[in-house]
Amino acid sequence: MSAEAADREAATSSRPCTPPQTCWFEFLLEESLLEKHLRKPCPDPAPVQLIVQFLEQASKPSVNEQNQVQPPPDNKRNRILKLLALKVAAHLKWDLDILEKSLSVPVLNMLLNELLCISKVPPGTKHVDMDLATLPATTAMAILLYNRWAIRTIVQSSFPVKQAKPGPPQLSVMNQMQQEKELTENILKVLKEQASDSILVLEAALTLNKDLYVHTMRTLDLLAMEPGVVNGETESSPAGLKIKTEEMQCQVCYDLGTAYFQQGSANSAIYEKAREKFFRTKELISEIGSLSLHCTIDEKRLAGYCQACNVLVPSSDSTSQQLTPYSQVHICLRSGNYQEVIKIFIEDNLTFSLPVQFRQSVLRELFQKAQQGSEALDEICFKVCACNTVRDILEGRTISVQFNQLFLTPNKEKIDFLLEVCSRSINLEKASDSLKGNMAAFLKNVCLGLEDLQYVFMISSHELFITLLKDEERKLLIDQMRKRCPRVNLCIKPVTSFYDIPASASVNIGQLEHQLILSVDPWRIRQILIELHGMTSERQFWTVSNKWEVPSVYSGVILGIKDSLTRDLVYILMAKGLHCSTVKDFSHAKQLFAACLELVTEFSPKLRQVMLNEMLLLDIHTHEAGTGQSGERPPSDLISRVRGYLEMRLPDIPLRQVIAEECVAFMLNWRENEYLTLQVPAFLLQSNPYVKLGQLLAATCKELPGPKESRRTAKDLWEVVVQICSVSSQHKRGSDGRVSLIKQRESTLGIMYRSELLSFIKKLREPLVLTIILSLFVKLHNVREDIVNDITAEHISIWPSSIPNLQSVDFEAVAITVKELVRYALAINPGNHSWLLIQADSYFATNQYSAALHYYLQAGAVCSDFFNKTVPPDVYTDQIFIIKEEKQTKDKLRSKLSARQN
Repeated sequence: MSAEAADREAATSSRPCTPPQTCWFEFLLEESLLEKHLRKPCPDPAPVQLIVQFLEQASKPSVNEQNQVQPPPDNKRNRILKLLALKVAAHLKWDLDILEKSLSVPVLNMLLNELLCISKVPPGTKHVDMDLATLPATTAMAILLYNRWAIRTIVQSSFPVKQAKPGPPQLSVMNQMQQEKELTENILKVLKEQASDSILVLEAALTLNKDLYVHTMRTLDLLAMEPGVVNGETESSPAGLKIKTEEMQCQVCYDLGTAYFQQGSANSAIYEKAREKFFRTKELISEIGSLSLHCTIDEKRLAGYCQACNVLVPSSDSTSQQLTPYSQVHICLRSGNYQEVIKIFIEDNLTFSLPVQFRQSVLRELFQKAQQGSEALDEICFKVCACNTVRDILEGRTISVQFNQLFLTPNKEKIDFLLEVCSRSINLEKASDSLKGNMAAFLKNVCLGLEDLQYVFMISSHELFITLLKDEERKLLIDQMRKRCPRVNLCIKPVTSFYDIPASASVNIGQLEHQLILSVDPWRIRQILIELHGMTSERQFWTVSNKWEVPSVYSGVILGIKDSLTRDLVYILMAKGLHCSTVKDFSHAKQLFAACLELVTEFSPKLRQVMLNEMLLLDIHTHEAGTGQSGERPPSDLISRVRGYLEMRLPDIPLRQVIAEECVAFMLNWRENEYLTLQVPAFLLQSNPYVKLGQLLAATCKELPGPKESRRTAKDLWEVVVQICSVSSQHKRGSDGRVSLIKQRESTLGIMYRSELLSFIKKLREPLVLTIILSLFVKLHNVREDIVNDITAEHISIWPSSIPNLQSVDFEAVAITVKELVRYALAINPGNHSWLLIQADSYFATNQYSAALHYYLQAGAVCSDFFNKTVPPDVYTDQIFIIKEEKQTKDKLRSKLSARQN
C-alpha cells in the first residue's frame, strides 16, 4: 500500500461516526442496559420514545392457529416491557408536564393504568370509594397521579388545537390516525363521565397530612423480583421517592383550580372555587419555594388565572385594595364608573403596567356603546383615546386614526384635558431624554395641526411645553406658524382663524396638494388632508391626481362614505397602496394598507374585508418577489389565509377577480394539490372558474403516475380548455337565398375567455403544471387535419386523440397560445430540455429550420453537459437529422443560383 493510500485509510478510519440507535428489544436482553442508556446526556431513543416503543410492543395483539386476532398475551415478555416503560417514567420522576407533552392520550392512559396495577389498586374499584389516608403511600400517590392526569386531560381537551398539516395520503397512516383519534375520544368520554369522582379524590387528597411516595426504578425492580415486598412501605422504612405534603397539595390545588375555572363558563359560581384554589397555590409556592423538584407550576399562567378570577369574582374584603389595575378597570366598566377608568389609564401612563392591546379593547368597547346611542359616552371616548395616545407616543408608536378623528374639531375643553394628561403622564425629574423628546414632538405636532391660533397659544404657553422645548425650538415653531399665516402677529392678540386670508389659503392649498401627490407616508397624508379640509369644504381631494386609480368594484363603496375627509383619506390611501404594490414598493404599500385597514375597521365591516383581501394579495406578491424566489415555502399562516379567501362566502363584499386568480396560482405554485383536489368546497368549483381550473390541473398532476385508463381528470381538463379555445360563428342569408359566414367570435360557453386563461397561466411557475399545460396545447395543436409535422411534448399520451367538432376550435389562436406559453416557460427556466424541444419543433413545423436547429442544439447541450456526454435518443431523433439534410440541400441550391447569376 502506498503512503498516500495509507494516510487516506487512516484519516477515514479516524473519522467519527454516529452510533447506531439502540433497539427496544436490546433492553430485554441486557437488564442493566436501561439505566446505562438513561444516564447518557442525550440518549437515543429519548425516554418518552422508549415508553411508546415498550408499550406498543407489549400491547400488540397475537394471532392463533385459526388466524383469529387475540388480545395481547399476559406472558413474561410483555410484563417486562410494561415494567421497563414504568421504569422510564420513574426516571422522569412522573412529571406529568413532560409525559403529557410527548405522549398521546391512549399511551399515557395505558402507562398510568399499569402504575395503578403494579401499585396494587384493585381493578374496577372506584377511586372515590377508597380512603387515601389508610392506603400505602405509593398506592395513594398512584391514584393521585391518575386522577390529576384525568382532570388535566379534560381541561386540555377544551382548548382549541391547531390542526396539523396533513401529509401525503397513505391509507395505512390514515387508518392508524383515525384509530388513535377514536381511541382518544373514547378515553375522553370515560374521563369526563368520571370527572366529578376525580375531583372528589383530589379534594380528599388536600386533607392528607402525611408525605407520599412515588415508585422509583429501584422500587419497581424490587417489585419485579419479589412481588408484595414493596407497596408503599417496607418493614424498616418508607420506599420510593418522597413527595412532601405541601408539594402534593400545591400541584393538586392548581389542577383543581384549572378544572373549576373550566366549569365556570357553565356556572359562574364555580369561579369562586377556582379563585380559592389558585390563591392557595400561590401561598403554597411561597412556602415551598419555586425551586421545588417535584412541584412544577407555570407561575406566569397561574398569575393569569388569578388575575382572571379577580375580575370574574371580585373580592369584597380588604384584599380589594390590592387589586391589579387590570381588575380595577373591569370592575369600573361593569359599574359604569368611567371617570375612574380614565384615572387608572393616566396613572398607567407612568407605570406601563397595562398591556396596550387591553387599553385598545376598552376603547373599542366604549366606542360600541357610544354607537348604540349613548351620547354621554362621546366625551369619555375622547378622554380614553387621549390617554391611550399619550401612552403610544411615550413608547414611540404612531398616533392612532381614532385620535385624529376625535380631534378634528378641537375645543378648549379637549385641549385642557389633553394637556392635563400629558402633564400627569411624565415625571420630568425621572423621565429619560427619549420620553421627553417623544412628548415634546407630540406637542409640536399638535400645534402644527391646529387651525385656531388661540388653541396654539394655549399649548405653547403651557408650563410643560415651555419646560420640554428649548427657546430655539419654540422660536422655530412660531416661525413655522408665521409662514402658514404671514399676516398674523403671534405676539399680539391671536385671531380666531388664519384661513380668512384668501391669498395665503390659495397658496397653501396648492402646496399641500403637491405634497399630497408626492407623499407615501400615511401619517403625513392624513395631516395634509386635515389641513386641506380646514381650508375648504368644497373640494373633493381624491380627484387631485388622475393617477389615483381604485378598482371600480371598490370605488362605489368608498365614494359612498358620507364624511368627506374620511372618504378622501380612504380613497387616497388605497390608491397609493395599489400603486406601490404595482411598482413592487411593498414596504410602503403595507404601511398604506395597514393605515387604511385601521381607519375603516371602525365604521365599515365591508371595507375592512376589502382591505384584508388586498393585504392578502400584497403578502402573496411580497413572498413571491422575495423569499419565494429562492424556493422557500410560504409560512403556514399565509397558506391558511389563501384558503380562507377562497372559501369566503360573503355576498355583499366586493371582490376583485385578480385576487382569486392569484390565490389559485399561489396554491398550484407551492404544490398544495391536496387541498385543491380533496379539500376545496364543492360550491367553489361551481362559482369560481379559476378554482375549477386549478382543481383539474392539480388532479391531472397527481394522476400522472397512474394507468392511462384512470386519467379521467385529464379528459375533463382537455374538454374545459377545448371549450375555451372554441369559437361561435354567425351566418347571414342573402337575397339569393345563400348563407354566408359573417364573422367568428370567442365562444361564451367556456368557463373563461382565452385571454383570461393565458393571463392566469402566466402567473404559474411550478414546472410540472407548466409542462402539463404545454402538453395539452401541443396536443390540441397537433389534432388539426392540415398539420404536416407534429410537435412533441412530455405526457402527450394522456390527452384524447381527436375532437368531435374540429371546425369549432380556433386553431390559429391555439398556435399563437403555444408560442406565447413556450416563450413564457423558457423565460422561467431556459434550461428545460422538454420546453426547448417544443420551441424547436414549433419552428420546424413552420419551416424555420435555422431557428429550429438553434433550439435543438440548446436542448442537446442541456442534456449532455454541453456534449461532454451522449445526447439521449429521445432528444435527438431522426427529425433533427432531416433538418440538417434539408438545410444543406437549400444551401447548395442557393450557391448554384448565385454562381449562374455571376
